[in-house]
Amino acid sequence: MQCVTHCVYLLNSLVFLCVKFYHAGTMSKQFTKIICLMGATAAGKTDLALKLADEYPVEIISVDSALIYRGMDIGTAKPSKAILKKYPHHLVDICEPHEKYSAANFCDAVHQLIPNILANNKIPLLVGGTMMYYHALFKGLAPLPDASPEIRKNLDMIIAEKGSAYLHQQLQSVDPVAAGLIHPNDPQRIQRALEVYQLTGKPMSEFWQSTINYPEYDYIKLALAPEDRSVLHQRIAQRFEQMLELGFLDEVKQLMLRDDLSLDLPSMRCVGYRQAWLHLQGEYDFATMKEKAIVATRRLAKRQITWLRSFDDVIWNPKIDIFRKILSEYY
Repeated sequence: MQCVTHCVYLLNSLVFLCVKFYHAGTMSKQFTKIICLMGATAAGKTDLALKLADEYPVEIISVDSALIYRGMDIGTAKPSKAILKKYPHHLVDICEPHEKYSAANFCDAVHQLIPNILANNKIPLLVGGTMMYYHALFKGLAPLPDASPEIRKNLDMIIAEKGSAYLHQQLQSVDPVAAGLIHPNDPQRIQRALEVYQLTGKPMSEFWQSTINYPEYDYIKLALAPEDRSVLHQRIAQRFEQMLELGFLDEVKQLMLRDDLSLDLPSMRCVGYRQAWLHLQGEYDFATMKEKAIVATRRLAKRQITWLRSFDDVIWNPKIDIFRKILSEYY
């Protein structure tokens, strides 16, 4: 009940903000305030965005590194085709699972979309939980050195021999800030952070302080997260059960039939997919797969909340009076 109340407060706050946008008439090209609806996985972000789109002229920009992939629908909790037709989402189904898509690609796309949305007298609404994308938007991108094939090859050999968790321990010793934000089962980002350190002698987290600036926007950061963590855990478990009932394992079987996919790719490291793939390979039984997938999703939610707490000026489950104060200062 408490979580539902917070959702109502947040919806009212967003509606109040959109009314101010809507009654302002044609939106100036100089308009710089952009709404971000952030939160942990399974916190209700999409449902809230759709309710808002029913009433006001918003265009949804997805901020989700899993929804970009075609053919990965059930395990990513992607909105149905009917919903996407009624409520178009930018940056959904834009890549094949074998393709890579970076935070830089995301930022470039968003900074092309926002002016076009505003020019059409609509309200850009960024919705999703990929915090690295938000970080790149808010802070800009670090000018990192080019990749080193030699270092990558050496790190690949270490992973093959000792696993990504071992490399994560190495990263913890040289860059605890980056290690705290990168999952031990994310070898691509672990490798990149260690590669940057080996190339420069500086932690990647230091580079985050020196960034490439994008066009200036004032991001209004709204965070949706149940105060009772057990509520979120229950939602995560229920949602994974629903995914299984909808045919998630069949979806993964189809992906496994492709000759261009492997567990090393970012798409196959999305929570749930890796665990389902290993189960279907016979690594562990169905019950173990379920437990591992749910635990991995809980850990994702924890990392998302850690990211949210690192951002400045986040409004957590805001009440409408907080929004009125913001609007009275800026509009």
